[in-house]
Amino acid sequence: MGDSDRELVRSMLREQHPDLADLDLRLVDGGSDNQLWRLGDDLAVRLPRTPRAPSLLRNEHQWLPALAPRLPLPVPVPLRIGEPTARFPMPWTVAAWVPGEPADRAVISRAGHAAETLAAFLGALHENAPTEAPTNPDRGVPLKSVAAGVEAAFQEFTSDDLAPDTVRALRAVWQDAVTAPAWEGPPRWLHGDLHPANVLVDDGTLAGVIDFGEVCAGDPATDLAAAWLLLPEGGAAPFFDAYGRADGAAVRRARGWAVRRALDLISVGRAGDLGRPGGKPTWGPAGRGTLDRVLASV
Repeated sequence: MGDSDRELVRSMLREQHPDLADLDLRLVDGGSDNQLWRLGDDLAVRLPRTPRAPSLLRNEHQWLPALAPRLPLPVPVPLRIGEPTARFPMPWTVAAWVPGEPADRAVISRAGHAAETLAAFLGALHENAPTEAPTNPDRGVPLKSVAAGVEAAFQEFTSDDLAPDTVRALRAVWQDAVTAPAWEGPPRWLHGDLHPANVLVDDGTLAGVIDFGEVCAGDPATDLAAAWLLLPEGGAAPFFDAYGRADGAAVRRARGWAVRRALDLISVGRAGDLGRPGGKPTWGPAGRGTLDRVLASV
């Protein structure tokens, strides 16, 4: 991205949000569905770059402002929306900037503090959702409904990705999760996409949560997978103690979601290692670390 891209973003701001157009503008590395620009000290511009990104931004723009006030961590509250034009034919947003380093690039060294922080965040988020809350066919749903994709992911891995004994152990964890009693409570608000690239770290602990485009209602076990996706080894037990609302079946389902998301992370990481578009080399180690922690907790 060069000066022409920066000038495009600045011209879009001049057209629709002229009071922001003269703030310093710099490209930030990261983001899968959206290109991210830091605007001044306190704002960010997010521009869709995948076909699904516009709907994610609108979902976030609709629901996050109402959820944010009760959340104990900073989140990128959307403040302005940019409408499609001939210059840029998709919606885009201006949101609050959340400082910190993504957890796929930073070390969580204060494990106990991070476990309590994550529990407080999810405890505040996981309230009953209204009937008009969005649903997502890929999040918050019974694990059986995503089982075909997980099986396909297992099939594509070779011994270079995961040792055969590890795959067998992970399949056992997955089957245990699929057969766990299903969520029978009311749909709860979910972040829906709590993996290391969507959580920020500062001073060795969790400092912010970003990318709420998948926010939806459903089974909170989807988010509880963060106990293994985000926290260092040994962090899951104190997290669940602090969260205090997960029974044994929820923990089993959460392990299944962690396996599923870790396989996705490894796949995206492998694409990054090969230099393929959309690949993220830092995601592979994050996924493998997750699987190690899941197996250590069984």
